[in-house]
Amino acid sequence: MAILNHETATPANGTTPAAAVAAAPAPAMPPPLDADEFRRQGRLVVDFIADYYARIDDYPVRPAVAPGFLVRQLPEAAPALPEPDALAAALRDVRDLILPGLTHWQSPHHFAHFAATASNVGALGEALAAGLNINPFTWAASPAATELEVVVTDWLGKALDLPEQLLFSGGGGGTLLGTSCEAMLCTIVAARDRKLAEIGEERIGDLVVYCSDQTHFSFQKAARIAGIRRGNYREIPTSPETGFTLSPTALLAAVRADEAAGRVPLFLCTTVGTTPTAAVDPLRELCAAVAGHDVWVHVDAAYAGAACVCPEFRHAMAGVEAADSLSTNPHKWLLANMDCCALWVRRPAALVAALGTDDGVILKDPSAAAVVDYKDWQVALSRRFRALKLWLVLRCHGVDGLRGVVRAHVRMAAAFEAAVRADARFEVPVPRRFALVCFRLRPALLRDGGGGAANELNRRLLEAVNATGRAYMSSAVVGGMYVLRCAVGNSLTEERHVLEAWSVVQEQATAILAAAARKAVRDACRVEADAETMAFSSEVLSYYAAATPTLSVNPEA
Repeated sequence: MAILNHETATPANGTTPAAAVAAAPAPAMPPPLDADEFRRQGRLVVDFIADYYARIDDYPVRPAVAPGFLVRQLPEAAPALPEPDALAAALRDVRDLILPGLTHWQSPHHFAHFAATASNVGALGEALAAGLNINPFTWAASPAATELEVVVTDWLGKALDLPEQLLFSGGGGGTLLGTSCEAMLCTIVAARDRKLAEIGEERIGDLVVYCSDQTHFSFQKAARIAGIRRGNYREIPTSPETGFTLSPTALLAAVRADEAAGRVPLFLCTTVGTTPTAAVDPLRELCAAVAGHDVWVHVDAAYAGAACVCPEFRHAMAGVEAADSLSTNPHKWLLANMDCCALWVRRPAALVAALGTDDGVILKDPSAAAVVDYKDWQVALSRRFRALKLWLVLRCHGVDGLRGVVRAHVRMAAAFEAAVRADARFEVPVPRRFALVCFRLRPALLRDGGGGAANELNRRLLEAVNATGRAYMSSAVVGGMYVLRCAVGNSLTEERHVLEAWSVVQEQATAILAAAARKAVRDACRVEADAETMAFSSEVLSYYAAATPTLSVNPEA
């Protein structure tokens, strides 16, 4: 690759760097773990992170860099020997080389994605787990780590008001993984093996999975990995009339069609809080639709599941008691820092049957037959001590503290939505859900009725907003509409940041609409336009001039 090309320097004496290093006597190296040095270096890192958060407003949310920018600034190979005070020198490079090239996910101006929330105890919990550096793949490998995970997943499940049958206390159980994709994969594999045990492994090609066209693409990836044929992935269309939620009627029709064709319905992935619009699938009706068809129902609540810490949002989970599994990401909205995905299953034995190992080499305690060995609940054998971080967050913030975080973000999103609705140039084409606002410039006066031209105008608006560095948003296309997404959720975001982001949107919209109106005038003046075209241009000018007081209508401008 061109970006990996470097010029190799040779010392003046002609000796290659490798030869020079080989000829030098090996210096005494400090021990890799030393309590006093750890204390000193730890202060450097903590101070660095604290300074970063104190000055995070100074960074544009998204960097203006080109591919290869960092590769060209770093040596081609790792150093043979550390420089004096290597950590301090490396932190200077982080400040000068790496931070300017990061997208700052913790910036209060980051509204593009569902957040990866951070907190002091979330970060320190990560540090504590890294410092202990254990691998709790079985109970015997670290009993306290396993039991803390059992406790903390039940704590979180109760905080979200999950049905008892998904908790350890009710015969189910939870685990902490890295991502929702892992949760999907583990549950598809469990459902697959359970079904194949009934119908025979040779029929794996007949298995079918179901979702909506709003389901996160990670489900398709998980299904492929689990061996589901591409042709047996049913992505059921949604519509604006149903709020882009999965239709139980359409689902049942797809299931019956597959059964009639000799295929085997296996798995349904429902969503509470879709990525494009935060839509909530009707869980109760969907579970009822597949009842009697032996379909595993999974609830992907990666984003909005966290909102259920607040009683006023628990209606989103209505019907979850009929589901087989559910996952949500505490790192998205519950201050747990990356990465942390909680998965609960009604029948843990199905996970263990599909993913379990019983090798004598693996450290197990034969006297502890009833314990949980979490290696059998996931794809990998090794695992992180995520429970410690989540436990600290719950201990130090409490459920009421987490409710306050969610409610504050929802209030700020509501304020943004109100500002959008107050500007006649904009519309909110789908209802605000939780802390996500989808909006766009109105297409009403565009001659294509809001199709390609309106989408292109809004695409240019998003590009202009993000280019300012003062706000970062994203987009989605739903029902053929290109919409901008403003997702409020970062720990540092305050209402002033939300209102500033709206000001950026307005400024850029004014500039784009002015340019569009001037182009309409020039086009009308350069050709002998028919009366309809001239009338349309006049309407455009009148509309945008009223909505944009600073608009110049000079066709030569």
